[in-house]
Amino acid sequence: MRRVVFLILLALALPIAAWADGITLTNQFGTVSVSTGGISSIGSQLHSYNSVVAAPGHSLGTVSFTTGAFNTGSGTLLSGGTFSSVGSTFSVMGKGNWAQGHNTAIFTGSFAGDISWTLTNVSGQLRTYTLSGAISGMSGGRTVTGTTTQTIYVLNNKQFGQGIGHIHAGSTNLNVPEPGTLGLLGTGLVGIAGMFRRKLIGG
Repeated sequence: MRRVVFLILLALALPIAAWADGITLTNQFGTVSVSTGGISSIGSQLHSYNSVVAAPGHSLGTVSFTTGAFNTGSGTLLSGGTFSSVGSTFSVMGKGNWAQGHNTAIFTGSFAGDISWTLTNVSGQLRTYTLSGAISGMSGGRTVTGTTTQTIYVLNNKQFGQGIGHIHAGSTNLNVPEPGTLGLLGTGLVGIAGMFRRKLIGG
């Protein structure tokens, strides 16, 4: 009886563990093109990937993204609102030994659902925005989902009128299923089925 209870608890715990493995990466610097037609990043550097951190003056690769068009009726571009995910992209490319080569695709996907464009601070001519949203795509041959938050600032109203912004920092979290754990889940379920089958036959 104890074995049956243990296997049931194991089967319940494994689905949670299967999604516990994840990727956290950060990016910094680079510029963005901002307009009602959408936002596009240019030259943002991949600064860290889990415990791997770029050396000073270097990067681990690049992070690039584009949004869909600004949603009308959700505010103004200057005050904040939302962008559509239609036609959006989000990609992370690695370079160097840690990524096993240059221009290695770490994540390739797009935004999923509306993308928030929030005015978080105004200090003189400096405006700071947070761009955030859900993302989904492929990483290491697996389908993954996650979220990203990008802090973007515009130095003055003239720059904003020209559609120029700067990325201060960004953080992205990806939830990656672990195939090994999913295999253990299947083994546990088969074990439970076998236990019940033997008890039914024996009873």
